[in-house]
Amino acid sequence: MSQNNGKIIVAPSVIAGRGVLATEDIAADELIEVCPIIIIPANQVQIIHSTVLHDYYFLWGDDEQQAAIALGYGSMYNHATHSNAAYEMDYEMLTIDIYALRDIVAGEEIFINYHGAKSVDEDLWFEE
Repeated sequence: MSQNNGKIIVAPSVIAGRGVLATEDIAADELIEVCPIIIIPANQVQIIHSTVLHDYYFLWGDDEQQAAIALGYGSMYNHATHSNAAYEMDYEMLTIDIYALRDIVAGEEIFINYHGAKSVDEDLWFEE
């Protein structure tokens, strides 16, 4: 089970579908959630592309040849180039950790940059 600070929910997104929203104010640099992951071995990553999981996985490992499905709310965060949160891979603990880049107010949707670095503006596999 994911460890979160009890300040988040999955709810309708302001951009489309569902997303992760703050139920209480979250301070800059605060840890939002620790998401355990399921590792998908490199020889099975190609299979993901023909499934619904294609839109929900993270590249994993130092060489990014594996994939990971984040449990908890980890795979539910929507993308924004100028996100209000970020994620870090913890290869030792097998988690993806989500933390606030700035203060986030209650009711605000929490976004991560899918490229892993804040403000990276490269093409994605879908139209924003």
